[in-house]
Amino acid sequence: MNIDSIIFDLDGTLWNSIEGVCGAWKSILENYPSITRVVTPKDMEGCMGLTINEIGKKLFPDLDEDFQMKLMKECCDTEQVYLGEHGGILFPKLEETLKKLSEKYKLFIVSNCQDGYIQCFFKAHKLDKYFIDFECSGVTGLSKGENNKLIIERNNLKSPIYVGDTNKDAESAKVAEIPFVYARYGFGNVEEYDYVIDSFEEILTLGI
Repeated sequence: MNIDSIIFDLDGTLWNSIEGVCGAWKSILENYPSITRVVTPKDMEGCMGLTINEIGKKLFPDLDEDFQMKLMKECCDTEQVYLGEHGGILFPKLEETLKKLSEKYKLFIVSNCQDGYIQCFFKAHKLDKYFIDFECSGVTGLSKGENNKLIIERNNLKSPIYVGDTNKDAESAKVAEIPFVYARYGFGNVEEYDYVIDSFEEILTLGI
């Protein structure tokens, strides 16, 4: 591949924050005795790649939309406090691989998360030095594909690729008309992709 930049998904591609997120959400849900739903790591895994609105509808379909959003905001605010301090589980050899990549390519993050979530990743793990820019649906209200386009236009990228682990990630690359690298070690099960990696460091062997 002849590329000048790499755009990454976050959850399931760079880190796994599920344990911390579930703990934070549990502390909020305990304030609402009428909600009997327990959000498990498996539940959260199935929500990776979705927007906050989509997650609310999937996990709490019986709640009215306004309360869904109120609850999601409380949960997300609490998880950000936790993740900003404690971080998540980085995939093996993440930082050393990012360092090598950043010496040759411009690196970016585009996620369907809420505003502040990517900043928690940076804050807890001190990894912002490797990235040029980032964007999320929580800021723009746009799909991941449209946010990929924003990053490409804003940074004048000529030949980017997108790395992610879900079908929504694959779709976002199609929308932006860029190659997709499937992170098969993540949460999703993707059948259509241009390249595949089974560990984060394997991206160094793609010939990019």
